[in-house]
Amino acid sequence: MAYNEHLANRVREAFIDQPKVDEVEMFKGLCFMVNEKMCICIRDNGLLCRIGQDQAAIELETGDCRQMIHGTRVMKDFVWVDGEDLITAQKFNHWITLAVAFNKIAKASKKGGKAKD
Repeated sequence: MAYNEHLANRVREAFIDQPKVDEVEMFKGLCFMVNEKMCICIRDNGLLCRIGQDQAAIELETGDCRQMIHGTRVMKDFVWVDGEDLITAQKFNHWITLAVAFNKIAKASKKGGKAKD
């Protein structure tokens, strides 16, 4: 499992006011489950953000992220944000805000977030 501990601490701080946050090893990194739903995952120096298909389409147009592909499957609700695009607090907070907003309407996984890659 490879992830940036400093980035993980930034996510922990951002989620401090969330009522239920669990950390799960998944996707070869560290995933933050908010209210038992995948919200943000850290791998290396980047973030996998679950922001929903509609918002992902908007964000992909900006070029600040790329579509997440797991194996051969396109994960339409997820985008990958490279570490260089997370350096400023403004950019970091943008992605956290989008992920938390989608989390409120996202459906929980049938697997319950227990899967490990």
